Order: sequence, then C-alpha cells, then structure tokens
Amino acid sequence: MVYRCAGERALQERQRQHMARGLPKQKPIAGVKEVIVVASGKGGVGKSTTAVNLALGLMANDQSKSVGILDADVYGPSVPKLMNLKGNPELTDKNLMRPLVNFGIPCMSMGFLVEEVAPIVWRGLMVMSAIEKLIRQVDWGNLDYLVIDMPPGTGDVQLSITQNIPIAGAVIVSTPQDIALLDARRGAEMFRKVNVQVLGLVQNMSVFQCPKCNHQTHIFGSDGAKELAQTLGVEMLGDIPLHLNIRETSDKGQPMVVSSPDSPEAEAYRRVAAAVVRRLAEHPR
Repeated sequence: MVYRCAGERALQERQRQHMARGLPKQKPIAGVKEVIVVASGKGGVGKSTTAVNLALGLMANDQSKSVGILDADVYGPSVPKLMNLKGNPELTDKNLMRPLVNFGIPCMSMGFLVEEVAPIVWRGLMVMSAIEKLIRQVDWGNLDYLVIDMPPGTGDVQLSITQNIPIAGAVIVSTPQDIALLDARRGAEMFRKVNVQVLGLVQNMSVFQCPKCNHQTHIFGSDGAKELAQTLGVEMLGDIPLHLNIRETSDKGQPMVVSSPDSPEAEAYRRVAAAVVRRLAEHPR
C-alpha cells in the first residue's frame, strides 16, 4: 500500500512537470508592478463598469499611485465607451502603441483599433495574436496597477493571459442571481487551477432603492455572492447597488468615481478598491 501511494505521488509529480514544460514562461509587462484581472463567469453582470470604477477608485484612494486599464474583451470592448475615449493609438519610436488617456488613466482596447460598430469575426489564433499585441506592444510607462477587464467566461483569452503574465490577483464580479453565481464559481475555480489567487468577490446590482420612496428591493436575490464567497473561502470585497446613476454615468463615459465622487455609489467602488489593495498587501505574489 505504501509503495502504491508513493508510486502514485511520483506519477502525479511527473505529470505536473510535463504539464509545466508545455506552458509558456510568464513574463512581466514592462513598467507594470501589479496586474489585477477583473472577471465574471458570464456577461451582463457589470464587470466592465466595475473594472473601470475599480481602476479610478484605486487612484482616488491614493493619488500617488498610477493605474492603467487593459480591455481584453476583444469581441465586445466596452472601455472606450465607459472612459469616453475615441481614436487610434499613436506609435512611439520603438513602434509601441501609446495608450489613450482620460481621467488620468491610460487605456488600451481593441475598440481603439477597429471601427466602433465593426464586428470582430475572428478565430482563436487571431484573437490570441491580438491579445499578445495588447499586452506586449503597448508603452504603459510606469504603473503601480494594471487593471485588466477580462472577457466573460473561461476560455482561450483567460488562459492565455494568466499563463503569459504574472497576475497579482483576480476579482470576480457577479450579481446575486443563482444563474450568475454558477458561472462566477466556474471563473473562480479556473483561476485557482492556473494558480492565480482570487482576491475576492464583488456583488454587483445587490439592491435597488426606489428614488421616490426609498424602498429597497433585491431584484436579483440577496446575499448570493456573499454565500458563494463563504463556500469558496474567499473574501467578499463589497456590494455595488443597482442604481440609475451608475447606468447613466456609464453611458455618458463619466464613471461614478469621477463624475459623482461624493455619492454612495462612488463610495462603494472606493471601498472595493481599498479592499483589493488590502488583500494584495496580505498576500503579495
């Protein structure tokens, strides 16, 4: 029995080493100290809005920090709209793309490289090539944090990014709805499999408060993400309410953290940003 257990362990170790040889060696992004990925198991849960306000919240909480945003959602880039940015990146003398900047945040997105309404009908290899360019062929300068807005799901793009660059931690965004939580759990488990620490969960659209009578309604359920965080053994980073102001400011390209900094909604995003920094300090990579 002892020999069989030892043999199984040796086999597992050989398999692990074989798998490791097949993976690309991680290479940091030049000038970037820490990379934070914002992910969700499915679309429509407010991931991109959360990513943008998280980046702005990181800078609002500590103005000595420099923060950038990489929009890795190749098929459905949202950062240009959310950050009110248009145009094509200029090139440096080294043929690197210069990020477009607004609110003090340098941003790069596939949305800057194609027409606004043009569909991106690409196969996997073309997507991987685009992701490589967005990561490696951009002059980010010196950043304390690069927030990557990941595409929804657990596919090729997520694996490519997590295997090619060192990730300080992942933030999972979900609504309290059961169907969203199932996919959020898959996302969290994917990061664990590729040895990326999950910093915690953000429960988005947690509660709707009527602007007339202030009655609160949990449209998508209550505390689902909190319960999932407990199940996974990760931290609940914060709750973001379902509020008309968030939708309106996002559509205008004026994120809550900069357009309404004294609002409860902006404060909620800043609390999430503070929780992310605390978690990074507790578990440095």
